[in-house]
Amino acid sequence: MTEQKRLSPGDQAPEFTLPDSKGDNVSLSDFRGRWVVVYFYPAAGTPGCTKQACDFRDNLALLDEAGYQVLGISPDKQAKLAKFEADQGLTFPLLSDPDKTVLTEWGAFGEKKNYGRVVQGVIRSTFVVDPEGRIAKALYNVRATGHVAKLLKDLRLSG
Repeated sequence: MTEQKRLSPGDQAPEFTLPDSKGDNVSLSDFRGRWVVVYFYPAAGTPGCTKQACDFRDNLALLDEAGYQVLGISPDKQAKLAKFEADQGLTFPLLSDPDKTVLTEWGAFGEKKNYGRVVQGVIRSTFVVDPEGRIAKALYNVRATGHVAKLLKDLRLSG
């Protein structure tokens, strides 16, 4: 496997502007002054991605109360994101990165192991960005199930 870019705590978070499921542009800088959880996932509507999105949805009030904005990013087109949001009752922005530019800049797209084979794809990753726009946490190759609970624990938002 080749070496690929990875972000680390203290790095400046790469700026982005991407369309959400409604076609409105959302920029990371829109949330300057707030904590932001940016998570990258492979495909809306798949079992693992649905589980992860619903875990964020179910814990959104807790995250929001603590001052965290959640943003989900995938290579899916806007129409697929809109259907996923509606089907799952998601109330945080899902952003579309079909050319994978932002995924690549954040180190969330590249070589990964899938069933023992090396493939190119989305690397399920979560980042916590501080109010100044720096990476506070960079978590690569996270599991869809249990990840949000672990993140809440790491952020000291749960027992």
